[in-house]
Amino acid sequence: MLDFLTTILENNKKKIPFPNKKKSENFVKKLFHTLFTPDQNILNDAVLFRKNYEKLKNFYMKFLLNNINEKNSNNLTKVFFNKVPDIYKTLIIDANAILKSDPAATVIEEIFLSYPGFFATALYRIAHQLYIQGVPIIPRLITEYAHSQTGVDIHASAKIGEAFAIDHGTGIVIGSSTKIGNKVKIYQGVTLGAIYVDKKLANTKRHPTIEDLVTIYAGATVLGGETIIGHDSVLGGNVWVTKSVPPFSIVYQKNEIKMRNNSPFPDPINFMI
Repeated sequence: MLDFLTTILENNKKKIPFPNKKKSENFVKKLFHTLFTPDQNILNDAVLFRKNYEKLKNFYMKFLLNNINEKNSNNLTKVFFNKVPDIYKTLIIDANAILKSDPAATVIEEIFLSYPGFFATALYRIAHQLYIQGVPIIPRLITEYAHSQTGVDIHASAKIGEAFAIDHGTGIVIGSSTKIGNKVKIYQGVTLGAIYVDKKLANTKRHPTIEDLVTIYAGATVLGGETIIGHDSVLGGNVWVTKSVPPFSIVYQKNEIKMRNNSPFPDPINFMI
């Protein structure tokens, strides 16, 4: 017990930096709100909106500066906010892809405000930008917050193209080395994962590649770093795929459905006279 307490005291003396989880969540919530649900009075006044955005931007910069133990943290923060307009443009493309494909969607604002798949995608894209800049821990905190709110688990290091659409969303898992092309749509319960887990494989591609214009229906599982789902393919519900699929494929499992006969009488005997 004494050794344990000594270790804690030594670590405290070192002042090992560790980002605050709640602040990380508040940061990404406020950024999402700024981009997609601004106050109408601010939205209608361009000058006021710019001033408000600059205030929020400065707040976010202070947040990042206080939570990154890097000598070039100020530069990292500036790079991130220079990329925010590009992230926003990509997310507008994502939202329009959902609006175009989902008959239940009426207007794009509905997607901004109420679609969990879009919320998870937005937080992934924010986290991914921080990840590729080498920002520690915060990207994972952001994607785990999205996971807790939506049931969608997208690793910040995954690579996802434009016009990405998640329908319903609950139970989706997208692994760290997954590559997804443009105009891909996936449904609830889809797993893009590894065939097996081993710490030695940390720096290898363990997760599949999904090419452009692929649709993956509910409950499908695609595993393996060498597995490629060719463009314009459709994976049906509950399929299990561990080998590559050529372009324009339709993959489904054939189920045999048997109906129980509730009649207490034996099968009739039909005869002709």
